[in-house]
Amino acid sequence: MSSVWRKSSHSSGAGDAECVEIADLGGEIAFRDSRAPELGHFAISVKGFAEMVSLVKRDAASI
Repeated sequence: MSSVWRKSSHSSGAGDAECVEIADLGGEIAFRDSRAPELGHFAISVKGFAEMVSLVKRDAASI
């Protein structure tokens, strides 16, 4: 199965020096550095991803 990787919506363009990509691996969400995809990725459960997004949004709102 080939994964479809999507760039972060916060990426400023094709030449952006810092960019994260994500992919749905069917039960897990994977992350990788778009500049070095050959280095692999790490994955967390869908539930873990939802919890992480919730925490990031909560912390961003407090800034």
